[in-house]
Amino acid sequence: MPLPSRPRAAALVTTVALLCASLGACGESEKSVDLPSQTLSWKDCPAPADSEGGGGSPSPLPGGATWQCATMKAPLDWDAPKGRTIDLALIRARASGDKDLRIGSLIFNFGGPGGSGVTSLPAFGSDYARLRTRYDLVSFDPRGVGRSAGVTCEDAEQLDAYFQEDSTPDDKKEQQKLVDNVTSFNKACEKNSGATLPHVRTTDAARDMDLMRQVLGDDRLHYFGISYGTELGGVYAHLFPKKVGRAVFDGVVDPTQGQEQGSLGQAEGFQLALDNYAKDCTSQAEDCPVGDTPEEVKEKIAKLLDELDEHPIPGIFPRDLTQTAATNGIAQSLYSKDFWEYLTQGLQQAYDGDGKILMMLSDSMNGRNEDGTYSNTQAANVAINCADDTGRFTAKDVERQLPRFRSASPLFGDYLAWSMLSCTDWAVAGAADHPDVSAAGAAPIVVVGNTGDPATPYEGARKMADALGKGVGVEVTYKGQGHGAYDSGNACVHRAVDRYLLDGTVPKEGTVCS
Repeated sequence: MPLPSRPRAAALVTTVALLCASLGACGESEKSVDLPSQTLSWKDCPAPADSEGGGGSPSPLPGGATWQCATMKAPLDWDAPKGRTIDLALIRARASGDKDLRIGSLIFNFGGPGGSGVTSLPAFGSDYARLRTRYDLVSFDPRGVGRSAGVTCEDAEQLDAYFQEDSTPDDKKEQQKLVDNVTSFNKACEKNSGATLPHVRTTDAARDMDLMRQVLGDDRLHYFGISYGTELGGVYAHLFPKKVGRAVFDGVVDPTQGQEQGSLGQAEGFQLALDNYAKDCTSQAEDCPVGDTPEEVKEKIAKLLDELDEHPIPGIFPRDLTQTAATNGIAQSLYSKDFWEYLTQGLQQAYDGDGKILMMLSDSMNGRNEDGTYSNTQAANVAINCADDTGRFTAKDVERQLPRFRSASPLFGDYLAWSMLSCTDWAVAGAADHPDVSAAGAAPIVVVGNTGDPATPYEGARKMADALGKGVGVEVTYKGQGHGAYDSGNACVHRAVDRYLLDGTVPKEGTVCS
C-alpha cells in the first residue's frame, strides 16, 4: 500500500478546514459564545452569492438608503447550544418613519423551503414600503440556504443532467433510472454536506428566529411568513407562544398534511390554476392563441407533453426542452397570474418547435442562474423537507397512489406523485408526519388564504387557523389567483394586513376580499 502523498497531519488540517468552511463555523468549536448578546456588524450588502441566486447588489431604497447585510452566529446543533456555531446571513432596511413610532423589526420568510431571504426581500421590498414606516424590514437565509451553511449536493453540470431526466416514468426501466437519479443526488448531498443535514429542520430555523429576535432587541417576534414561511411561523408559535408579536401568514401550508397528502393537494391546486388560466385565456376579447375553448387549451398542452416525452425540442442551447422541463415550466407560470402571458407565449413557441420560454420558466423554478450556475434552492429544499418529514416512499408506493393523483390532476398528477421519491435513501430520519403548530396563549395570527392558490391550496388556511388554536388563528380569504395574496396588490388584503401589523387592529374573523 503506497504512503500518502503528503503527511497525514497536513491532510487532517486540510480536512478540518474544509469541514469548517462548509459549516461557516471556523474557530468557534473551542469557545463559548454568548449568542443572545452578540452585536451584528451591518454593512452595505454585496452582490448575492451564486448559492443565493446571483445577480447584482440590491438597488438603493427610496430616498437613497441602502440595504444592509450582516451575519449572526447560531448553534449548529440546538441540542448543544454552546458548541460549534454557524453563520446566518441577514439583510435589513431600516424603518423609514419617525423613530418614536418604530415598533421593531418585521422578519420575513418567503418560503421554499430553500428560498434566500437575502435575495427575496430586496426583490419584493417595494411591496412593503408602508410596513417599513414603522418596522425595520428584516430577512435571512435560513440554515441550509444560500450563505447560511448552505447545503451542497451536485455541481452545475450534474444538476443540468438531473433536471433533464424523465421524472414521470412509463415502465420499469424508466422507474429504475428515476430512482437511480434521486439516489445519486441524495448521496451527493450526504457526501458534500453530511454534517449539516441533521440540523436543518424547521424547528432549528424557528429557534434561529427566536435568537434573531433577541439579537435585534425585540421583546416579541413580529413576523410575515409566506408559503413554507407559514409553516416556519407556525412552528415558531408552537415553540415560543408567549414571544409571538404581530404575525401574518400568507399562502398558507396545511399543517395537518404529510408528504403524500401535501403532494396530492398540490396536484389539485395546480390543476385548478391551469383550469383558471385556460378559462381566462379563452374568455378574452381577443382570440386565445393556444386554444378556442378551455378544454382545447388543456388538450393541446397534454398532447405537447406526450410528444416531448418521445421527442424533446430545442430549449436553451445545448439543452433540450423535455417533458419534465416543460411540466416544470408550466407549473412555475401558474404561481402568479402575472406569469400567465409568459405561459401563453411559451406554449405558442413550443407548438412551433421552440422551447426557450418554457425552459426559462423551468430554470427559474430550479434555481438556475443565467450564467449556468445554480442557487442551492433544490438542495436546501430537499434537505429541509426530508429532515422534517418522515415519509419515505418506494416506486411501488407511488404506483399504488397514481390513480388518485391522476384523478386529482390529469396534467400534474404523475409529476407530483413521482416527486414523492425525493427522500428515498435520505441520510437523516424525518422528524414527524406533520408539523405541530398548536400555539395556545399566542397573540392573534392573521392567516390569509387565496382561493386560486396552486402551491398552497386555499383549504390549508382554515386548517392552519384551526391548528393554531382558538383565539390565535384569524382567517382572511382572498378570492384571487396565484400563490399568496398580499403581493397581488389587492387593496382589501393590504388593508387587513397593514392595519394589524401597523396598528394592532385584528381583522374580523372570516373577512373576505375579492
